[in-house]
Amino acid sequence: MTIFRSAPMALNTSNRFLLQRTKLFDLVRHNSHKTQEFSKVMVANRGEIAIRVFRALTELNKTSVAIYSEQDKLSMHRQKADEAYLIGKGLPPVAAYLNIDQIIDVAIKHNIDAIHPGYGFMSERADFAQACKDNGIVFIGPSADVMRQMGDKVAAREAAIKANVQVVPGSSGPVKSADEVREFVNQYGCPIIIKAAYGGGGRGMRKVDDPKDVENAFHRAFSEAQAAFGDGSLFVEKFIERPRHIEVQIMGDQYGNMIHLYERDCSVQRRHQKVVEVAPAPHLDEEIRQKMVRDALKLCKAVGYQNVGTVEFLLDNKGNHYFMEVNARLQVEHTVTEEITGVDLVQAQIRIAEGKSLKDLKLTQENIHVHGSAIQCRVTTEDPALGFQPDSGRIEVFRSGEGMGIRLDSASAFAGSIISPHYDSLMVKVIAHARNHPNAVSKMKRALKEFRIRGVKTNIPFLMNVLDQPKFVDGSVDTYFIDEHPELFQFTPSQNRASKLLKYLGEVEVNGPQTPLVTELLPKNVEPPIPRLQHGQIAPSGWRNVLKKDGPEGFAKAVRNHQGCLITDTTSRDAHQSLLATRVRTYDLAKIAPFVSHSFSSLFSLENWGGATFDVSMRFLHECPWERLERLRELIPNIPFQMLLRGANAVGYKNYPDNVIHKFCDLSVKSGMDVFRVFDSLNYLPNMVVGMEAAISYTGDVSDPKADKYDLKYYLDLSDQLVKAGTHILGIKDMAGVLKPEAAKLLIGAIRDRHPDTPIHVHTHDTAGAGVASMLECARAGADIVDAAVDSMSGMTSQPSMGAIVASLERTPHETGLKLSNISKYSAYWEICRQLYQPFECATTMRSGNADVYQHAIPGGQYTNLQFQAFSLGLGDKFDDVKKMYAEANEVLGDIIKVTPSSKIVGDLAQFMVQNNLTKENVVDRADELSFPKSVVEFLQGQIGQPPYGFPEPLRTKVLRGKPKIDKRVGEDMPSLDLEKLKQTLEEKHGRKLRDVDVMSSAMFPKEFDDFERFRQQHGPVDKLNTRIFLTGLDVAETTDVEIEKGKTLTIQLLARGKLNNKGEREVFFELNGQMRSIFVRDEEASKDIVVRPKALAGVRGHIGAPMPGEILEVRVKEGDKVNQKDALFVLSAMKMEMNIEAPVAGTVKRIYLGKGEKVSAGDLIIEIEALSN
Repeated sequence: MTIFRSAPMALNTSNRFLLQRTKLFDLVRHNSHKTQEFSKVMVANRGEIAIRVFRALTELNKTSVAIYSEQDKLSMHRQKADEAYLIGKGLPPVAAYLNIDQIIDVAIKHNIDAIHPGYGFMSERADFAQACKDNGIVFIGPSADVMRQMGDKVAAREAAIKANVQVVPGSSGPVKSADEVREFVNQYGCPIIIKAAYGGGGRGMRKVDDPKDVENAFHRAFSEAQAAFGDGSLFVEKFIERPRHIEVQIMGDQYGNMIHLYERDCSVQRRHQKVVEVAPAPHLDEEIRQKMVRDALKLCKAVGYQNVGTVEFLLDNKGNHYFMEVNARLQVEHTVTEEITGVDLVQAQIRIAEGKSLKDLKLTQENIHVHGSAIQCRVTTEDPALGFQPDSGRIEVFRSGEGMGIRLDSASAFAGSIISPHYDSLMVKVIAHARNHPNAVSKMKRALKEFRIRGVKTNIPFLMNVLDQPKFVDGSVDTYFIDEHPELFQFTPSQNRASKLLKYLGEVEVNGPQTPLVTELLPKNVEPPIPRLQHGQIAPSGWRNVLKKDGPEGFAKAVRNHQGCLITDTTSRDAHQSLLATRVRTYDLAKIAPFVSHSFSSLFSLENWGGATFDVSMRFLHECPWERLERLRELIPNIPFQMLLRGANAVGYKNYPDNVIHKFCDLSVKSGMDVFRVFDSLNYLPNMVVGMEAAISYTGDVSDPKADKYDLKYYLDLSDQLVKAGTHILGIKDMAGVLKPEAAKLLIGAIRDRHPDTPIHVHTHDTAGAGVASMLECARAGADIVDAAVDSMSGMTSQPSMGAIVASLERTPHETGLKLSNISKYSAYWEICRQLYQPFECATTMRSGNADVYQHAIPGGQYTNLQFQAFSLGLGDKFDDVKKMYAEANEVLGDIIKVTPSSKIVGDLAQFMVQNNLTKENVVDRADELSFPKSVVEFLQGQIGQPPYGFPEPLRTKVLRGKPKIDKRVGEDMPSLDLEKLKQTLEEKHGRKLRDVDVMSSAMFPKEFDDFERFRQQHGPVDKLNTRIFLTGLDVAETTDVEIEKGKTLTIQLLARGKLNNKGEREVFFELNGQMRSIFVRDEEASKDIVVRPKALAGVRGHIGAPMPGEILEVRVKEGDKVNQKDALFVLSAMKMEMNIEAPVAGTVKRIYLGKGEKVSAGDLIIEIEALSN
């Protein structure tokens, strides 16, 4: 009939006869073909496409039948069908869906009228279509003959040439060996592309840019094609540079009628696999469009094509289009064509297979119009940050994007779904339809932003980058788009905070506290009272405003001219370090901070950082010390912050290079620090980097006329040197609390007389109970500032009571300016808050102060720790002996100043002497035969500095036994640390961008930082949990609110804990924001005897693990082999994709843990390489 539509000839008698005859013939032909109505239709596929066909069948009122493999027993497509039958029992996952005999048997047994093949698997297998026909079953697709011709890319090529459609130069038939590919390369040159003859989707496809890669590419393509399509046949063609990938959707009935449904642009590809598809193709010249659709129709008519299919072209930048292949099936991206044309392609397939004509379906070319623009994004379970490695596992959370213009086609997209490693990684197809391409992009972006998927990695971050790229929004992309835009692979990782917090709470529920508890007491379920402040009230000016305005010198001068005694509040640092093992969290400090800012603006400073708080916050509290400082500075802008800096040890326990110390101080200031109280554990001046305040560590008793060490002259000489060095404030740091009231009056009075213009700041501990008296004497003798802790956090090994000092100085020239009423409210908060920290409460063993500190001089914080240790070891009744041995150890070392780290050295020696039944006499006699603690040896070498009265002899010589001695500042000879290199190493190890403060944490405490970083990445912002729940978790049915950021609060309830499964795990059930969530947690105690495969350790470059779940196809090395970087180690297959896993470092293969044929999980350690030393 079309001949008369296109031939403008006069209708003479013979022509009229011919017309009538033709019409009559067509009518007879049409009426002679019997149509049928299918009752039952099987879909020989799985997943999303199976469900898509089921939906069409339901709309057509037909019975849908599914088949499923053993591995798909719980898959959604099985549940969506009206009937479902198992196939391929005992077969591998993919092979089950390729078993033609079983599929046909099931179809016959259950009276199946027709089979829809979907896409992939056997959708382009002519033998499957033939088997259906031979058994009286309709195959919904082209005929077997057409499939043989079109499904075979080589035969399709030949048909295109015969139809006078331009093709890309390629092999005339399937290539049988790599040698044939080389011959093609010799003739046409590189680049070339090797393709599977019987499949698509990027599988069995390899681009070759260099002739030397032909062998490997051929074998990998063959293996992939064989696994994915059951046929490893390959062909090869010239690779067209910079093409657009345009495909034309065609549809033909059984009567020779053929239409097109316009085109799709599939140029956004990765590894030749389509990622994003657009219809119609943006900015496609209309003349070129018409040429392409005409060629598509011409080819399909020439071969007698029927049903739905796609003709694919490559369009070069000169407007030339080349036939590439015919997909004789429904395409994954058929959805965008449906959206712009309004035609249900799947229903049309079924109706055409029933014998309906296009006219019956009211599908004529004149009726096909384009309405708007559509985009499809394939959301897959692949990790774009790791080269799109497929991920598998359990979906813990699934929330999709929806709304106007959004369509979702999925199968496994729901919470609790198990993503199998055996099949394609497609999770859900998201289709956006709008009036034009830019609007469709906006809709798609909005929809993808709404998605929340947890438990498996997805490619959504990559898709969002594609949609944000201006060239994509403009619509002008080619197949090089992804390769030429590396910024598409720069991702902002999902924080996934809620899931991580649930994991933490699950760990606590199953395995107990994740920070060691010291006592048997548990935190009380209390809510500390926060004094109310008037909303919008601005904090009054404080001493920090003076510091910012006048600078350090002006600030020191203002302090010296101030009338009255200023107070430094140690509640936020030294008080809880001494009483609660340094365990107080930022969570509780931040809650009371606004009240402190408004009610204590006259404080000289808040000591809230440094000392042991730095490493303890990472090790035990799992929070960043820098974030604590920054958070408190945000809440308290008006009061100076003060920290304890251990000279050349900074906040650590060893010497650091000078550049590290300087950088640490610089970063501290930027983060909010104001006053550095700098000290050295031996008062060794070269180690004291003079900051705002240089502190003299106090020991001995200057009021004792018999003292031959550490007398008044010693301290006055030190003060002279520090003032000369330029200190702004002179500090006296009495770590042990041995500064008696009389000695305080004598010492401070003498220093005040010697240095009348320099402010004096005194710190003590109240171990003996005389702290308040001593601080009052200091104030009267001329001290400008004294340290105190709020009443409920004072006394014993902490600082003296703030309330007592303030009350005692009221109505005197030394009045502090603080109000007792505010102190009372402040104290009430900490009195209740302290009950949350009962697991670390020193009062469980220490009931009162003890004046014997004047004999042993153990520093406050160390005193508490030693007592804890003694009681935990059952030596509580021996603690007096421990204290006496501490005093003896101090004498053995030459009566040194005892401040961290020197106090630890004395403690180590004391324990060593107790363990070896040594006395202060015989330890020296036997020194040349004993193995002393490392800290003692390093002290005697001079590693921490030079003691003021020299090293003890002959002890030093006997212990060192020829080891080198250091008689100068250690830092002088220490090479600078390359902080930029360290940063690069850490970012590579931990997989994220780090701040300079993170690098500094690592420089100070490398292991602690690595452990903290790994913990936070795994468990999220646990610092946002309230303290009781952080320490001991939720009770069953208990609910807690967690504010993860301003305006975002999680509501979490613990529901139940499941029984132990065969993997040694327990399922823990929560309700998160009203939705049920569950996680599996390994029970460490109950699963001790369960054998677990070792995992590749993050950051260990010689550990090569499985990047994804799958099967090892080949191991290319053996133990003892020497390998170079990037040498192939093993081949892994997963989700029908093969990967060559290469060596990340050069070295020797130390051990192969798993071999060929082993099924592996992501992270399983496969090979260990002993890396070559640099």
